[in-house]
Amino acid sequence: MTELNDTDLMSRVARGDEQAFLMLYDRHAARVHALTLRILNDPMLAEEATQDAFLKLWSRARLFLNERGSLLLWLLTIARRTALDRVRLEGRRPILSDSNDPDDLWQVIPDLDSMPEEARWRSLHFAVQSLDPDHRQVIELSYYQGLSQSEIAEVLGWPLGTVKTRMRSAMDHLRQKWNEE
Repeated sequence: MTELNDTDLMSRVARGDEQAFLMLYDRHAARVHALTLRILNDPMLAEEATQDAFLKLWSRARLFLNERGSLLLWLLTIARRTALDRVRLEGRRPILSDSNDPDDLWQVIPDLDSMPEEARWRSLHFAVQSLDPDHRQVIELSYYQGLSQSEIAEVLGWPLGTVKTRMRSAMDHLRQKWNEE
């Protein structure tokens, strides 16, 4: 049997095909889990968020529009929102990143023969890691912790204007670094 692409599998999932769903799960579960683990920093909560994200994929399969972007991007967006909802539900404060933290969580994302999409995701991770600490911190708090700029200012003890300036600068630097790759 030839391997079906994500779009074909999603069409089948939208019609209730459990086998297609399992194929998508096998294909993308490691990436989804790596993201939820990065956000939640708790293996049990990350596993629950991963399962929730895939349940949402199953129940919302008809809403997926291939022309708006890849399935992986759509699924990771669902997973990110699910994990951030869990952070809010748990009422936990964000864990501030230390530039000396090991990057073990990103090592669990499989290479899958360096697929172009996979390589692009890895290059984004390395671009974020190459930012100076203040820029990396505001990006991580915004993206991984889902904090607003006001909340970031509160967490870091910075004026709101400083957070806005650093966020804008961080995004510019990130865009430049990622485009260099």
